[in-house]
This record gives sequence, C-alpha cells and structure tokens, in this order.
Amino acid sequence: MPRVLALALLLLPLLSPDVSTAREAEPSPMAANAMPPPPAWLGALDTLYDKQVRVTELEDRAFSPEHWWDVAGPLATPARGFHTEDVGRSAEGRPLRHVSWGEGDTRVLLWSQMHGDESTASMALADLFRFLGEHPQHPLVQRLRKNTALHFLPVMNPDGAARFQRRNAQGIDVNRDARALVTSEARALHDLRERVKPAFGFNLHDQNVGYRAGDSDRGTAIALLAPAFNEARDVDASRTRAIEVAVAIRAVLEPYIAGHIAKWDDTFNPRAFGDLTAQAGVSTVLIESGGIEGDLQKQRLRKLNFLALIGALDAIATGAHAGLPRARYEELPENGKVWPDLRISGGTLALPGQPQAKVDLLVEFERPLLERGGVIADIGDLGDVRARRSIDASGLYIVPFDPPGTPAGNRKTFAPDLPAYFHLSRDPQGHDVVWTLAGDVDPAKPTPP
Repeated sequence: MPRVLALALLLLPLLSPDVSTAREAEPSPMAANAMPPPPAWLGALDTLYDKQVRVTELEDRAFSPEHWWDVAGPLATPARGFHTEDVGRSAEGRPLRHVSWGEGDTRVLLWSQMHGDESTASMALADLFRFLGEHPQHPLVQRLRKNTALHFLPVMNPDGAARFQRRNAQGIDVNRDARALVTSEARALHDLRERVKPAFGFNLHDQNVGYRAGDSDRGTAIALLAPAFNEARDVDASRTRAIEVAVAIRAVLEPYIAGHIAKWDDTFNPRAFGDLTAQAGVSTVLIESGGIEGDLQKQRLRKLNFLALIGALDAIATGAHAGLPRARYEELPENGKVWPDLRISGGTLALPGQPQAKVDLLVEFERPLLERGGVIADIGDLGDVRARRSIDASGLYIVPFDPPGTPAGNRKTFAPDLPAYFHLSRDPQGHDVVWTLAGDVDPAKPTPP
C-alpha cells in the first residue's frame, strides 16, 4: 500500500496539469513588488519634446504672470479643444484662469505656482498645452482626450509671481490658507475643486534645492507625496490610488534621476491645500521640483515635470496605476538635511580695527542655482558643515566691503543675515584680490584661480 500511495503522489502533477500550471503562473512576492518599467512611449516622447513640444520664451524661470499667459494662452484655444474662463481675481486684480481640456469621465485638477517663486511646473504646463493642442493624433493625446477631463489653475498666485516671491501681495502663504480661505487665490482653488469634483489632483511646487535624498549626499531633484488626509496618516482607497500614481511617476523618472527622487514628509497639515484636498476624497499627488546642479533655470526639471505628468495622466486614463506596488513608494527616502549653498573654508577674516580670525563662512543665495542674492548665513568653525559648493580660502584673507549705496559712515558689521560682499585677497587690506562675491557670483569667475 505505501508503494501505491507513493506512485499516486508522483503521478498527480501529470494527471492534473492545470494545478501545476496555475502554481507556476502565480507571481512571486518579489515580482509583484518589483519596480515597474518605464513606459514604452518614453523614449519617443523625450525626443518629440525637444523638437516639437517645448515652448520657447520661458527660458528664464522668473517670468511675469502676464508673460506666461502671453505664451501659453495662444496654445489653449477652443480650436485646439480648450476652454478658458476667469474664476477670480488676485489681491491686486490679476485674473485667475481655469483652463479645461478633454472629453472623458475621469476629472483631474492640476494647479501650479501657488507660491509665486515656484515656477517649474508652470513652464511644464505650457508644454503640456502645446502637446495636447498640436498633436491630436498622438496615441497619448487620444487616450487622454477620450478618458480624462483635465482642469488647470496655472500660475494661481500671480501677484507673488510678479515679484517672484513665495507669498501673495498681502504677505499670506496661499498654501496655508486652505482652511481659513481669506485670500481670493485660495478661494478660487477651493471653489474650483468643489465645482469640478475631481477624482485626482496634482499639487505642483518647487522645494529648496539644498535638500538631500534621505541621509545621502545626493541632492533631491524631485520629491513626491501622496498627502495624508488625517492625523493618523491612514491609507484608504483614495490615498492608495494617489500612491499608485506616484509609483507610475517614479517609473518615468528613474531612467533620468535615479537616486535623486525623494518623498516629502506626510505629517498632516490642516491648513495645507494638498492635505485638505486629500481629505475631500481626491487622490492627490504632490510634485516638488528641487534642483539639478548645472540646471540653472530648471529647464531639465521642466522637461521631467512634463514627462512625469504625462506618465501620471496616462496611468490614470488607462487604469494602469491600479495595483502598482505601494512598496516602491514607501521605500523612497524622505527629504533629508538641507545643505547650505556655499561654504568658504579656512580664510582669515580681516575687519578694520579688529583682530584677525581664521573662520569659515556659509552663504545662502536667494536664487541658489544661479548663485544670486547672497546673504551671510554663519561665521566661525563650520568644518563639519556640508554645503552644495565649497571654496578653499586657505592662505587668503576675507575682506568685507560695503554694498553699493551704503551711506558714508553707516558701515555695517560683517555678520549673519547681512548681504554677502567680500573679497578673497592675498593681503588683509584687499589690494591683491583673487576673487570677489558682490551679492551675486560672477558666472565667468565662479571660483578663485
């Protein structure tokens, strides 16, 4: 009898091939959690972008809102399938415009430049308008038109954009006005969301270029977030969809900036638009554009924003986001430390009438990629501080001088929070100068010889 039983067990797989085949077809847990490959269309769209999508006249990221609409408005005409309407006015009376496109059932709301100096996504939205309007036969455009209805509120803090500053003309951070709704800009976004009732939302920002990816020394080029909708940071069906779309975005970005993609902190903020939009049941994704060294006007990041948005929207249009592994989102490192922009190390500070002192300096720039608008951040022993860029001033003197227009007799002490104006000189009087920082770094001479 034991021999008969053993023979039957050996023959069972042969007599029931469907059972064994089913077992072989089951994906392993590792395969199910694998990083999805980049979309098949990515290479071709990358090439098309450079030739027939990228909009000119947005090379300087500090554009006015009027200039943006002069460039992007003609791309979003009714003849190209767009509809544009005014949905409010800024504090200073500039128009807040809602642009819509698409015939599908899945509604998506995208808003940009809530902070006036965060313009990367606004440039990418102009590119997106051109792609949707000028390439109606492209398979991606056809899928998006059929399956989605896209709603845009671009450059939604135009007064801040006019000044290239974070806050609006009243000095209010619009992204912290989602609860009180005291600003006209916040009310316009809130009311548009309530009217459109989108299934998905995209909150498009820029972040400090000094952020590192986790505890590495790699800068964060783009950070993603599926924001929490409550203090407990629960993950319900709506947030799950946002996480899946974030994974689809990561799949697009990995070939370009692997290791430079991070995750924003998901602590719930009851005043922030991303969090309260998620709380309203919208699957919301935050995209934060950081920096790529050498990408002075964020033109590479602009292109990556465009590709990321197309990847996200196509995943939504086709449903391809469903089931993408949450683990590939959770494993992204959070934004880590913020490195200062410039460290001058080992110089000797030479102030008139004061003892000389060997010190390090930290300088932060208002426009860090361009190194413009430098301010002294710290002075002293800063040898353990990592910075985005360092200059060795060993054997040189740090000789401060007054910014232009300083009244005679009103010389200010060389101190943190003051404009960065100094020479690196071979002598303490500043006669034999080898390098100068006069607020802005001279791009023709970024370092001493």
